[in-house]
Amino acid sequence: MDVDHARNLEKLLGDPSRVIRQKEAVEQLSRDFYWYSPVLRKQLDGKAADFVVQPVSAIEIREILRYCYAQNLPVTVRGAGTGNYGQAVPLHGGVVLHLRRMERIEEILAEGVAVCEPGVRLGVLETAAQKVGWELRCYPSTIAKASLGGFLGGGSGGIGSVANGNLRDFNTVRALEVVTMEAEPRIVKHQGQAVHEILHAWGTNGVITRIWLALAPAVEWRQCAIAFDTFDAAFDFSERIAVDTKWAKRLVTAFEWPISSFFGPIKSFAPDGKALIFILIASAQAAKLEASACEAGGVVSFSGAYQGLRTRPLLSDYTWNHTTLWAMNTDEAYTYLQCGFDPRRAREQLRLLRERFGKEILFHMEFMKNGDGQIIPGAIPLVYYTTEARLNEMIDCCREIGVYVANPHVNNVEGGGRYRADNVQLIAKRRYDPKGLMNPGKMITFRPETAKTGVAVP
Repeated sequence: MDVDHARNLEKLLGDPSRVIRQKEAVEQLSRDFYWYSPVLRKQLDGKAADFVVQPVSAIEIREILRYCYAQNLPVTVRGAGTGNYGQAVPLHGGVVLHLRRMERIEEILAEGVAVCEPGVRLGVLETAAQKVGWELRCYPSTIAKASLGGFLGGGSGGIGSVANGNLRDFNTVRALEVVTMEAEPRIVKHQGQAVHEILHAWGTNGVITRIWLALAPAVEWRQCAIAFDTFDAAFDFSERIAVDTKWAKRLVTAFEWPISSFFGPIKSFAPDGKALIFILIASAQAAKLEASACEAGGVVSFSGAYQGLRTRPLLSDYTWNHTTLWAMNTDEAYTYLQCGFDPRRAREQLRLLRERFGKEILFHMEFMKNGDGQIIPGAIPLVYYTTEARLNEMIDCCREIGVYVANPHVNNVEGGGRYRADNVQLIAKRRYDPKGLMNPGKMITFRPETAKTGVAVP
């Protein structure tokens, strides 16, 4: 790419330090956690932007997008880069628009809604919210690093989902503003159902610049680890806690052995050969929960106060997709899937998968509430990777027996399992990015308005 584009944007911003051209830095800011997938590793290794721009306001973003639109420069939006699908990896060079400097928490409204810029770290927002009696409804295990805008663009749920649903449920995202990529970029506010045009679209149809996020009342939590002789017993008990509304919980995760043996720093909580449950429970209910676990045949291997994200040990650091990271640290052949089981058939579905794949798949169940208010056993099972064909066989088998799979081994919105059947994300892209310059190649059902973009869109 002609280096003049970088110089022109330096002049436009009036601050050369916010246009990054050093090769190593650009390469680093063109990567995310796609390397969790051996399939994506082969596809995305070596992909990089030509330079990185760090705006500080929506007004600057409008100016940058106006310039890029006129010059047919692809733009890939980046938050903290903790996504796993390669959302933030530019396929066609161009500009990475890095939003880390837009990190203000503007206010936390009395009704429990945080008004924020997209670059704010989720951990910072959680801490700020707790000071005024609120907390995040749900968050990923990468909370310490992940940005709010990145979570909206590429995430779905996590800790807290068992009580409050996922990010797109129950009006958690009240509103957001996006900048469009047109000849004259606009700032467009989306409220209510309109937010679904933008959520989980990987920055393909607008740059999120302002967010209204609903919070939950803060609770004093306690964390517990409970060991059971079998995974079936652990699953039964964890499901009972998850579905019973009398329990105030933020996390319910059941691990089959040997997953907990991968958790080096807390191996003392994981007796050899035992299944393990991690629970975040309201402190006022902790004693009753522990007694109930013992009556069910469990052994409480750890119980400790939860005092925010600096708590050590922090059991949530071993749940959701952090489980995959611990497994990969033990054996790099491990990867993962993202699954949703049928609550009525989960035990049968687990049995069928065990019979067919044995220990090639290891289960940890993450209970969550869906948009209809039903508690479902989700899972991010560990997969011992051998070949892509074998991985696809596992995915096909899951779908054949009614297990939903959001495939984390594809690099497009549609294939990842969070694409809306009503096509509102695609419709928004056609409206807000007619040339197809925003993260091109990541929404494969889109066709640009004109072929004269200089970008090879599939």
